[in-house]
Amino acid sequence: MQIATVALGVRSLRAAYRSGALTPHDVVDEVLARIAARGDDGVWISRSTRAELHEQAAALRSVDQPLYGVPFAVKDNIDVAGLPTTAACPAFTHDPAADATAVRLLREAGAIVVGKTNLDQFATGLNGGRSPYGAPESVFGGDLVSGGSSSGSAVAVAAGEVAFSLGTDTAGSGRVPAAMNGIVGLKPTRGLVSTAGVLPACRSLDCVSVFTHDLDDAADVLAVLAHPDPADPWSRPVSGYECSSTRIHSRVLVPTGLDFEGDTAMEAAFAAVAERAEPVGTTPVGPLQEAGDLLYTGPWVAERLAGLESFLAEHPDDVLPVTRAVIEAGHGFSAVDAFRGRHRLQELRAWCDRLWDRADALLLPTVPTTFTRAQLAEQPVARNLVLGRYTQFANLLDLAAVAVPAGTTADGRPVGVTLLGPAFSEDRLIATARRMTTWEAA
Repeated sequence: MQIATVALGVRSLRAAYRSGALTPHDVVDEVLARIAARGDDGVWISRSTRAELHEQAAALRSVDQPLYGVPFAVKDNIDVAGLPTTAACPAFTHDPAADATAVRLLREAGAIVVGKTNLDQFATGLNGGRSPYGAPESVFGGDLVSGGSSSGSAVAVAAGEVAFSLGTDTAGSGRVPAAMNGIVGLKPTRGLVSTAGVLPACRSLDCVSVFTHDLDDAADVLAVLAHPDPADPWSRPVSGYECSSTRIHSRVLVPTGLDFEGDTAMEAAFAAVAERAEPVGTTPVGPLQEAGDLLYTGPWVAERLAGLESFLAEHPDDVLPVTRAVIEAGHGFSAVDAFRGRHRLQELRAWCDRLWDRADALLLPTVPTTFTRAQLAEQPVARNLVLGRYTQFANLLDLAAVAVPAGTTADGRPVGVTLLGPAFSEDRLIATARRMTTWEAA
């Protein structure tokens, strides 16, 4: 088998290993060759050495392990023993003594950690350019942003350097980069995957997310990760949603009032996807956006400050100005503001919960438009908010989400759409996305 032509996917590698066509050592060498071929692309912050990768390969127990010999990358706000955690801030760097729970579970399943990937500093941003380690470009080229904050993790998968990667997703960081790079981004329900060993952004909202080439691989990785963890106070068991096995086709709603920032090509591409989805009805997008606005223009920004206030005070010049400005805006909210925000959010959650009486999923564009890295540099805050317009509400409203590629616009830019459902509806969302195979047609 010519390994250079092999797709590094969970299921494709599993088949190759079981047939004897490949060994994990073959795959390790191919991963290193692919990384070297791309050169300095801003994807990696630190990596395991060749010797360390081969040590991981040699230590594998059985080809029957669910992720036997599968190479993966880890966003650099998630701890990996033996590699530093930087959160894209050199002054913050520390050496964790143990793996984050999610990384440990993946290793126990046979996966091989290749290294730590670039991110928007302290996971604050959705564009992928807020890092002293560089700004990865989308694999589509044209100076398009890679999306953030899990920029490096998404590009590593899209470029074929690893089979899957871990990101985090608080405002859309596991979905926006998927859209910008034409891959799958799975954002599980809050608490379904442990966040022990993950540097918090907004602790009550954070999720570990998964990037893969396809939906089957995403489901396989989630099956390994989705376990309650006593080390994580935010962990919770699956509950509250029952997937009907008798209904073949999911009922999909499409929001009205979508704003594509004048991007008629993106609007037309989404309209085509929505038509093929045969929605059972519509719902106004306004309440969803109102919930999302609470994250960066409401009191939840103070939760970001709560986790980093001491570090910002001690290292004011070691944090990027745009990152510091976003986080320190939390000083402008009072306890009264926080309670008012929680009360309004509860009303919006109640509104959203009623949607599931008539639908199983919401279909939205993952991003309303795209930007180049130069355009993001011109308006780093305003255009960042545009990228998160249809992602920021998901964790606040306690939703699960899966972002999938949906071809390209007429001018060649990536199109991504997202299915969102109630908490713990991941299986239903993946099954719905899988059935809509025409989404992947250009």
